[in-house]
Amino acid sequence: MTTNFKRLALLLAAFSAGAASMQAQAAPTDPRVGLQLWSVKDEIKQDFEGTMTKIGQLGFQGVEFAGEFGPYKDNPTGLKAFMDKHHLQCAGAHMHFDQLEGAQFEKTTAFYQTLGCSNLVISMDKRGASTEQSAQMSKELTELSTKLAAKSMRIGYHNHAQEMTGPVGKTPWDVIAHGTPQAAIMQQDVGWTTYAGKDPVAYTKTYPGRTRTTHFKAKLVQGTTDGTPIIGQDKTDWVALTRAVRQVGGTDWIIIEQEEYPNGMGQLETVAASMKGLQAVLANPAAR
Repeated sequence: MTTNFKRLALLLAAFSAGAASMQAQAAPTDPRVGLQLWSVKDEIKQDFEGTMTKIGQLGFQGVEFAGEFGPYKDNPTGLKAFMDKHHLQCAGAHMHFDQLEGAQFEKTTAFYQTLGCSNLVISMDKRGASTEQSAQMSKELTELSTKLAAKSMRIGYHNHAQEMTGPVGKTPWDVIAHGTPQAAIMQQDVGWTTYAGKDPVAYTKTYPGRTRTTHFKAKLVQGTTDGTPIIGQDKTDWVALTRAVRQVGGTDWIIIEQEEYPNGMGQLETVAASMKGLQAVLANPAAR
C-alpha cells in the first residue's frame, strides 16, 4: 500500500509539474501592435522619415524591419534616436540566413542590439516547402537559437503557404515547430495560413507560447473571392484569433502586414484601414 501511495504521489507531482509548465507557456499577454515595413515598401523608399512618422501617428507602437532603413542604413544609433522621438520600438526584423552566417552574424546582431531589437526572423527559405528539408533547416534554426540566446536575442521563422501544405500535424510548419526549441519564435502569418486552408487559431493553440510575434494579415482562402483583404473586411475570425494569441500564444507583438491594396488604395492608406479594423477587434471584450 505504501508503495502504491508513493507511486500515486510521484504521478501527481509529475502531473502538477506538467500543468505548471503548460500554464507558464500559456500565460496571458497584452501584445503591442507593430507594422511590418514590407507593407509600405514603396512609400518608405520614397520618404523614409515621413512614412515612419505617419506610422507612429496611426497608433502603431513599433515596426518590424524588412531591410529598408532610409538614411540610417549605417547609423543604427541615429535610427534608434529617430524612433524614440516618434515613440516607435523595434518589434523585430525579417532577414535571410546569410545575414546570420560567418562574420555577418556579429554585424547583424550589433545593428539590431543598438535598436533594442531581440527578435530576428527568417522571412522565407525554399527548404520550408518540404518536410524533409524543413527538418534539416530546423537544425540550423536551433543552432542560431543557442547563439542568439547568449546575446539575449531570439531566432524566429515566418511561414508562407508552402509551410502549411499537407495534412494538419504533418506540414513543414509542424516539422519546424517540433524540431526547434521553445525559445525559437514560430511567427505565424495568419494570412498565409488561411490562404493554405488551415486554421490559424488551431495552430496558435497547438504550439502554446511559440507565437511570440505574429503577423495579422487579411488574406482570402485560395480560390475564393468572398471578402476584402483588409482586417475586419474579410472572413477571418479575428476575435477568436486575438483571444488565442493573448491567452495561449505568448504573443508580445501583433504585427500587421499588408501585401494587397484593394480598390486602388495606397499602401499606407490600406494599412490605416487594417489598423482601424484591428483596433475594433482589440476593443472587443470577447477578444480577451
